[in-house]
Amino acid sequence: MTQHETLLDSYARLTVRTGLNIQKGQQLLITAPLDAVPLVRRITEHAYREGASLVTTFYADEATTLARFAHAPDEAFDTAQGWLFNGMAEAFRGGAARLAIAGEDPALLAGQDPGKLARANKARSQAYRPALELITGFVINWCVIAAATPAWAKSVFPGIPESEAMDRLWRAIFACTKADLPDPIAAWDRHNADLARRTDFLNRQRYRALRYKGPGTDLTLGLADEHAWKGGGGKALNGVFCNANIPTEEVFTAPHKDKVDGTLRSTKPLSYQGSLIDGIRVRFEAGRIVEMTAEKGEAAFRNLINTDEGAARLGEVALVPHSSPISASGIIFNNTLFDENAASHVAVGQSYTENIRDGSKRSKDELAALGANASLVHVDWMIGSGDLDIDGILPDGSSQALMRKGEWAI
Repeated sequence: MTQHETLLDSYARLTVRTGLNIQKGQQLLITAPLDAVPLVRRITEHAYREGASLVTTFYADEATTLARFAHAPDEAFDTAQGWLFNGMAEAFRGGAARLAIAGEDPALLAGQDPGKLARANKARSQAYRPALELITGFVINWCVIAAATPAWAKSVFPGIPESEAMDRLWRAIFACTKADLPDPIAAWDRHNADLARRTDFLNRQRYRALRYKGPGTDLTLGLADEHAWKGGGGKALNGVFCNANIPTEEVFTAPHKDKVDGTLRSTKPLSYQGSLIDGIRVRFEAGRIVEMTAEKGEAAFRNLINTDEGAARLGEVALVPHSSPISASGIIFNNTLFDENAASHVAVGQSYTENIRDGSKRSKDELAALGANASLVHVDWMIGSGDLDIDGILPDGSSQALMRKGEWAI
């Protein structure tokens, strides 16, 4: 095998063993871009070697996505493949594992009608809700990884030949996921232990809020009652320990949906449903975004937070040191899986049930009463930098330095 093929095989094995921890007799459902076929084939092979009973892959084709916006009738943009998402939800209820492979063109739908985009995204979000609730509830073992694709590679490394851009992006993916190390699985075991020590500390503090100060940012972010910090790998409700994101550098928890006040500025571009959004500035009052602007993609972000009531509130807050390996690479990936692990971030929309203590045993009303947010969407965007300071507000109202200049102060 060539060096690339050897690393691709190592990445596939890491995905199956550490990302998913596929179980004997378990089915696996994969979604991936067409350009990811070589990686999907290797993942499928390793999944069967580990005992998977059936691997099913759904591929996305960007050319056919564009064809819809070019030729479909107007009423078509209120339609989504509910039958497919209902089938996915049924598969998850039956115990199937989930793997999503990212790699889409970050600006695929730039220049398309914002109204049609908003309608199509809302219809998809509504149809996907049955499956999304099982994922955000951590009912099954699942994982998100990425595969280099030509359009994505050219957006990250413009102005160079496509083959060189692809090679550079693949090398960056292998480095950020530790797939290029002699024993990636052991490296991830150590990394998970480091993140677990961080979450243990944060859970002992029982902060009632976080206070952010930085250029364009002056924010007090209340945390949900009985919130729980998570990070790295974790055990799903089916008893399987998995890593939901490879790579990951974050520790995260649930904000209180009604207790966020102040201003917040994004620090990296956000790629969302084929639109690139940059320079986001928002103001929160009582948990809700009441003012927003963006230097690029403003209509796309406005449509996102108008999806439903919960889309203009926060469902996740995550802390990432500015010196994380992904940040240190100096690469802007234009892909949330990587960029969110280069900077502290927040997410508008749905909260994760696992970020509330005993969340899986609580009703939706109980979760809401504790401050957990509900929405059809969950979209992360990056707010961290080397100029950001964060304090933890303790139960007695005193403050503790948590991050200074983007680095851990604890």
